Amino acid sequence: MEAKIGIKQEYLAAVALSLSRILADEFVLYTKTRKAHWNVIGIDFLSKHKFFEEQYGQLEQIVDDVAERIRSLGHYAPASLKEYLELTHLSEQSREKNNSAGFIKELLADHESILIHLRENINNYVTALHDAGTSDYITGLMETHEKMAWMLRAHLE
Repeated sequence: MEAKIGIKQEYLAAVALSLSRILADEFVLYTKTRKAHWNVIGIDFLSKHKFFEEQYGQLEQIVDDVAERIRSLGHYAPASLKEYLELTHLSEQSREKNNSAGFIKELLADHESILIHLRENINNYVTALHDAGTSDYITGLMETHEKMAWMLRAHLE
């Protein structure tokens, strides 16, 4: 059934596609954070294992929230690894060493990349697509990534 929420269908489709790209980024980052949680080694193993668990827990909630935002706009959320890899702007990384600093640097770079992407596109939701709700949602998402990036950055200083 078509969502009749005061936004033209063509705009809803554009917002849903944009959110699908964000969902793909979030899922790839979630997976990379899980990988760090499972594979980190070193003298700081236990603290970083727990830290990465906290971070992937937050990302798991973000993934669910973005998918539900897409559904609330009357569109279906992508939900396959193939779709995510086609939609994401992040890359998968394979590591030779599984030390915490390497994982943290890589995850921080991904959070910062997502932040830049969100910040560059936030006004477009209101001005071009007439969707203040998604703009507001993206603002909150941006703030969450800023805090997560800060937590990662703090481990490197």
